[in-house]
Amino acid sequence: MTVFRVWAPRARVSVDVVVGDRRVAMTPTGERGWYTAEVAGAAAGDDYAFSLDGADPLPDPRSPWQPGGVHGPSRLVDHTAFPWTDTRWKGMHLPSAVLYELHVGTFSPAGTFEGVIGRLDHLVELGVDAVELMPVAQFSGPRGWGYDGVDLYAPHELYGGPDGLKRLVDACHARDLGVVLDVVYNHLGPEGNHLDRFGPYFTDFYATPWGSAVNFDRAGSDEVRRFVIDNALMWLRDYHVDGLRVDAVHAIVDTSACHILEQLTGEVDALARALGRPLSVIAESDLNDPRIVRPREAGGFGCDAQWSDDFHHALHTVLTGETGGYYADFGSLADLAAALEHAYVYRGRWSAHRERTHGRAPDGLPPWRFLAYAQNHDQVGNRATGDRLSANVAAGRLKVAAALALTSPFVPLLFQGEEWGARTPFQYFTSHEDPELGRAVSQGRRSEFAAFGWRPDEVPDPQDVETFERSRLHWDDLEVERHRDLFAWYRELIALRRCTSALADGGWPVVRFDEHERWLVSERCGLAVAVNLAEGRRCVPVSDDRELRALLASAPDVTVARGAVELPPDSVAILAVTPR
Repeated sequence: MTVFRVWAPRARVSVDVVVGDRRVAMTPTGERGWYTAEVAGAAAGDDYAFSLDGADPLPDPRSPWQPGGVHGPSRLVDHTAFPWTDTRWKGMHLPSAVLYELHVGTFSPAGTFEGVIGRLDHLVELGVDAVELMPVAQFSGPRGWGYDGVDLYAPHELYGGPDGLKRLVDACHARDLGVVLDVVYNHLGPEGNHLDRFGPYFTDFYATPWGSAVNFDRAGSDEVRRFVIDNALMWLRDYHVDGLRVDAVHAIVDTSACHILEQLTGEVDALARALGRPLSVIAESDLNDPRIVRPREAGGFGCDAQWSDDFHHALHTVLTGETGGYYADFGSLADLAAALEHAYVYRGRWSAHRERTHGRAPDGLPPWRFLAYAQNHDQVGNRATGDRLSANVAAGRLKVAAALALTSPFVPLLFQGEEWGARTPFQYFTSHEDPELGRAVSQGRRSEFAAFGWRPDEVPDPQDVETFERSRLHWDDLEVERHRDLFAWYRELIALRRCTSALADGGWPVVRFDEHERWLVSERCGLAVAVNLAEGRRCVPVSDDRELRALLASAPDVTVARGAVELPPDSVAILAVTPR
């Protein structure tokens, strides 16, 4: 006997559950629009759907499996049946972690969860602590970034479905790798999105870039909030995921006394206590608002950490000289120093790009509350041609970027292929089955980049399968010497971070720089990172008169003297500084 439940307050007369060729009437429970039915003989592996007022059956809003895609029926899953082997896994320690973001469809030739498993030993060799998966909830068509998912409880079928994701998480834990999953609660994709037929999942009270906002605070929102939080808890509990990266929380509108993020982090913390292992919630936010990561008892939302784009923008503009779009707010060593010392460059400062004052100082917060990255899926894939940093700067500057991210006081995040300077782009791709939607997405993508000065004809068609194929990693890059050399540099940096307490938990740095001479020094707890971005050699002053010892350098001809280091152009050295 299986009990089916669905929230369908918009059904006017009846709700039926359709299991195979059986149609069973469901009974309203009196609980704010919920309906239930007991169906004898229904079991894991059976397909089912819900019919509202006699209409064609629709997938379950909480469908655990969509083997026929976003328009097909749902399928029952028994989460207790999977043979987990990770009982010894104690969880991920976020403050000391190095994360590695990947897209399942392009990371391996197979483009599946099994394909990722086949490359995990590479990540172990690299030395990272956890993989961060771009969204895997069922989305329209075979190809996509995952941010237009519509069946939030169902792992994408073509990636391997529910058991495929469980095998991947189990395999990661067997290799002492944690798993962070990217989840999207600020909008859902348009194709296959039937939620509004069931209930008020969306509201027109607020406008968003994707249309109607997810209903977190209007009439009927209690069940919508429950829908989102139960989804988050499912990934952590039933799939053994160690953390969630919550996409674009700045696009969530919630005026409730208890914000949805605060409710979410509270329930995640309760689940962590029940499971006996740490669980993390990482927010993506461009608000520069420290309340996102302040503890709930201090008036914050209680997220463990957040993506901080200011570090990326400050670093990227210094290395590339780009000034278009939001890069116009950055470009100096002073900005990079501010990002290293405070996480936010904009802490109540006028933003020319926004034409308003932006941000607030994150006073009293430890630096591990923020993530640092030289590249990620957004900052590569949302460029006109998806060109990586490796397509825009030479090897010396790639090594500087890696060193500044991996020696920063923040939690470092790498993007797939970054560690060897992958020659493949990462472009925006979709595979919407609705031709009109596909054309609209393609046209919208071309008009999006005017602020950066990119020509519309440079933008690849997201619907073209070749856009996806170009974005696949080429693992044979690692057979080329320059790629192997960069990979070795990343390995050395991560190994140094792991064995050096000043890098893992050394607190906020003190940064000095010379804008004209183009050098910068970041120092904390007896460790200094010295960078020369000038066209010629520079003698970089590190300390007044203390002994220095080079721990790692990106170039062979680095000269260490008392109190200073001489660096060739576009190079970096990490130095131990003798205490006074």
